[in-house]
Order: sequence, then C-alpha cells, then structure tokens
Amino acid sequence: MRIIGINDIRELFSDIPDEVRIDKKWDSLEIGYGHKLSDLEIDRIMDEILSKNKLFKKPLPFLGGGAWPHHIPYLVKYIVQRSEFLTTYTPYQAEISQGLLQALFEYQSLMAELLEMELVNSSMYEGASALAEAVLMALRFFRGKRNEILFPETLNPQYKDTLKTYLYPHKDINIKEIAVDHETGYIDLNDLENKITNKTAAVILEYPSYLGVIDINAKKAGDIVKEKGSLYIIKFDPIALGIFEPPGKLGADIAVGEGQPLGLSLNYGGPYLGIFAVKWNAKLVRQMPGRLVGLTVDSEGRKAFAVILQTREQHIRRTKATSNITTNEALNAVAAAVYLSLLGSEGLRKLAELILYRSHYASKRLSEIEGIKSPIVSGFFWRDFTVSFPISYEIIHKELLKRGIHGGISLENFRTWFSRGSALFAVTELHTKNDIDLLAEKVEEIIKSFH
Repeated sequence: MRIIGINDIRELFSDIPDEVRIDKKWDSLEIGYGHKLSDLEIDRIMDEILSKNKLFKKPLPFLGGGAWPHHIPYLVKYIVQRSEFLTTYTPYQAEISQGLLQALFEYQSLMAELLEMELVNSSMYEGASALAEAVLMALRFFRGKRNEILFPETLNPQYKDTLKTYLYPHKDINIKEIAVDHETGYIDLNDLENKITNKTAAVILEYPSYLGVIDINAKKAGDIVKEKGSLYIIKFDPIALGIFEPPGKLGADIAVGEGQPLGLSLNYGGPYLGIFAVKWNAKLVRQMPGRLVGLTVDSEGRKAFAVILQTREQHIRRTKATSNITTNEALNAVAAAVYLSLLGSEGLRKLAELILYRSHYASKRLSEIEGIKSPIVSGFFWRDFTVSFPISYEIIHKELLKRGIHGGISLENFRTWFSRGSALFAVTELHTKNDIDLLAEKVEEIIKSFH
C-alpha cells in the first residue's frame, strides 16, 4: 500500500459504488449457512443438490444437432489420462516437446487420410469456431477483393450465430442464404448459381446437414463454386466419412468439423475439438490459423518433429496474425488420434453403417405411428433425422421427459416451413433396438392420450 501510494485498502475498490458495498464481517452476513462448513457438510449439501438432476441412461437422450452420445473405448480414456498426455499444452519449446509434437503429427496424419486433404492443423476449439475461422481465412485469401459469404438456409443455428459473431466487426461483409429444397433437404443448385458472384469469397456446405441429410448435390455445388473462383468450405462429420465421400473428393478447399464424436465425452457442451483441413495451396496454407507440426531430421539424421507454421499474434505482428487462437485442444486431438487408431478404417466403416441402420430404423418405426411423418425431408439421412408429430412437439417433449425419455430438438422456430410438431432426433450406436422401440411406444401412448 505504501509503495502504490494508498492509505486505505478500500481505495482499491473505489470503482464499487458505496450503496452496494458491505462493510460487515463475513460471519455476520445473512448468507450461506451462517457458519463455516466442514468437508463432510459440504459433501452432503452438494449431494442433495446433485440428487435433483435427472440422468437419462436407459435410454440415452435422442438429442443431436451438434453433439451426440457415442461410445468411448476405455483405452482412449486410459491413454489420455497418462501424465505425459494429460498435461499437454501448446508446445512453445518445440525442441523439448518431441513426444507431444509426435502425437499431434499423428493426429494430423490420421485426419488428413480420413478427409483426403493434404494439410490438417493442430487444432481448433470446436466445430463452430473452426467454421468461422475458415470464413475469415477465405476473406484474407482474397485480400479484400471479395466480401460475400454464402451458406445453406439449414445451417446449424449455433454455427450460424458463431459465424455472425465472428463477422460482426467486419461491417462490409455480406452473408447470403442459399435455398434448400424443402422436400429433399438438398441444396438448391439453381439458387446457388443465381446468388454466387465474382464477389463471393466462400460457399459453405454441411455434410451431413443440420437435419442429417447427406447432400447428393455436394459435388455439383463444388463445381459451381470453382467456376466462380470462390473457395468451397465443407463442414463434415468425421464418423460419417466411414461410408460417405470425404471432403477432398467433393472438391473442398477447406474442410472443418466437430471432433466430439471421436472419443470425447459430451462434457456439458465442451471442451470439444475443431478439425481444420485445407488442400495444398501455398497461398491458402499461409492463411491457415492454428499451427502445423511437421516431420524432419536433426543434424545427426535422427527423426525430429517441429512446429512448421504458427502464425498467431504471439509469434508475429498482430496485423499479420491469422487468428488469436492460443490454447489448442491438444488433449482432445490426442484422444481423437487414439480413437481413430483403435477403430481403423474397417471399424469406422462398421460404426457408420451401424448408426445408419439404427437411425433409419428409428425413423421408420416412428413413421408407422398414425399421424407421424418421418423423415419430413425425404433426402437420404444419417444419424439425425426429422420427425413431424400431429400435436405440438413441446407437449411431446414434456410428456417424454415424464416417462424418463429425453427427446430431440424442436424445429418449430428453425425455419418457417416446419410446423409446431416438427423435431430433430438423433440415434447413435448407443441406442439399442429396445431403446428405439420404447421411444416409439411412449410416443404412440402420448399421442393417443391427447386424441
């Protein structure tokens, strides 16, 4: 206090208005439990509070739309809990971080093979911010000569909000929605051709879409984008690539995805893993956010790993930085690498097929109930699918909760062409046939009780 020149400790809190200050001793305040709590008392109080939570385990929630319940092999959890991985952080001292750098290099290599893209970074926060960073990258690529971004009207609403937040400071950027065929859920190629211009920096496509639709127009959309000289951004699902075409084959310049399905718990919404890949183009790579780990040899010819690209503001002038991404999701990237290594290409294919069969069975099972239509959009879907109920979905959802079942996401306010009874459900490998049959049974029971 003497050194900084104050006489009263309260001067440090001068920005707090007098009327809200409390000048009493803590034990005289009418807060908490009126006395200090022992560990035992705290445990009992916390257990009482936590006991009010409702856990949905049998069946698991039929909730998707950006994060999904998937099985996590015990070996994934064991490996990432080892001390050499558990403490992983941004490798500032690359020369003494060989183990971590190798783990990240393996993650990049596995992901590049899965996506059929040349370069994958290590790594982004999660899928939504990875998409937003891809858009900023596309704008930098054209150095201000192009200022339009196009995305389908069915883009995940949380991704759309994140994108708009990232673009908010850029007042001159125009964003346009591309129409989607309401019958199939596929992107409208004619509308894309009408809206794309020589000012379009990038076009975004979700694969599968927020509604779970695998867009058969993905390759044709990419051809249209290429003709205009714009960049093509595909937001993918990593497990879906076990059976569907990878972004590299669909013509993507940039591919981004959510890595949560690859061995990561739901964790109340995070932390997750943003996957970010680009095709080989030196100009494009130079604008890539995050960092790249490369393989080389040292002066004695031994294998060595090094950070070969790291263009964030801590390493170069702020005006030339590609992003302010600092903490990477290294531990989650390692988990994803372990998960992919355990499954292999054959295991990933079988997993994707299992999810395909079960989600289609669930949709068919629900559609057999009088008054229900599923899917609402007829395009080929995977894991997430749409359902139309004859009564408000809000009623259906509340009644399902009473019966110990957590349903899907309401689509009532998603787009105007969805009714009050519309919802988005998701089924993964963790949902058994009995779980799906139980859902259908309870839904039918609820509908009959309201007629």
